[in-house]
Amino acid sequence: MTVQRKLLTHQISNGNAEFPVEIKRSGRKTLGLEVKSDGTVIARVPLKLTDGEIIEFLEKHSDWIARKVFQVQERKEKGEAAHIAPVNALTPEEIEKIKEKFFRKVLLYSERMGVTFGKITIRNQKTRWGSCSSKGNLNFNYQLYYLPEELLDYVVVHELAHRRYMNHSAEFWKEVETYFPDYLQCRKRLKQISIEND
Repeated sequence: MTVQRKLLTHQISNGNAEFPVEIKRSGRKTLGLEVKSDGTVIARVPLKLTDGEIIEFLEKHSDWIARKVFQVQERKEKGEAAHIAPVNALTPEEIEKIKEKFFRKVLLYSERMGVTFGKITIRNQKTRWGSCSSKGNLNFNYQLYYLPEELLDYVVVHELAHRRYMNHSAEFWKEVETYFPDYLQCRKRLKQISIEND
């Protein structure tokens, strides 16, 4: 007898809360759970699994699902989640606009700080907002473009300060503070923002 596998969504209950889970079947061998930045819950499951087995798996992980969804909601409530366009959805015009803004900021602050810089590269970095090489080449995460202006300014000043101090010494932070007095608050805010890797 052929088992019908037609479950597309399943509602998980945890305490007083309910979470709809979207079920995606594929040729994969393992089961996987994902909570996206908008709070959507997705279960990726092998084709051979029956609806009963999928439900059993979801119920077993209901605490994990609830915890992750609440974390996403918390970030949104605190205003820490930014609407960031996926890198593969950017048009050539948007990419150019992003590059221009970073170049303008680097030029402005490098003149104020009296430092030089090499190449400027805009990337979809997985773990960093920015970096500075010993040759003065600057890398920035394109997602900064979508964050509040002062956060982008802070990262630019931070990386340019490395042109004087290639470390995070007391002298380095003094340099940052000289040109960006509000750096502590911006640094704290950036640590609370998850870098999107969709």
